[in-house]
Amino acid sequence: MTADPRLEFAFEIRVDCDPDIHIGRGPDEVLTLTPITGGVVAGPLLSGEVLPGGGDWAVERSGTAQLEARYAIRAEDGAVIEVLNRGYFRASAEALARMERGEDVAEDDPGVYFRTAPVFQTDAPAHRWLAEHQFLGLARDEDGRVCIRVFVVR
Repeated sequence: MTADPRLEFAFEIRVDCDPDIHIGRGPDEVLTLTPITGGVVAGPLLSGEVLPGGGDWAVERSGTAQLEARYAIRAEDGAVIEVLNRGYFRASAEALARMERGEDVAEDDPGVYFRTAPVFQTDAPAHRWLAEHQFLGLARDEDGRVCIRVFVVR
């Protein structure tokens, strides 16, 4: 008998970002960098802060952006945790227009697909579990931040 995976809410990462920097690449794709300037982490399994200095690189092809963010978290106990968060973002024209007007768009909005698979690294014994599990992130833009609800796959 096989068991279906179970998702357990671990924490939410709320990332502060500077405006996108257009890098460019060619006629069929666009490369951008979004600098990460800070943020907060809060939840039942981890709390802390997002350290400034990371970034999110996005390559958009045919309306879908392939994302790769790299940044660090400092846990409440002082441990530093590296984050590599890869995923995909796409949105309907209507949802993009709402986002450009500054409206929040829910993570379950049918016009938006924003999902990630974060990977964590640390040598801090209290947080080693982060480097030993698979995670799924449900992301959304909210209040000018990128917010990612992170679930551990059990």
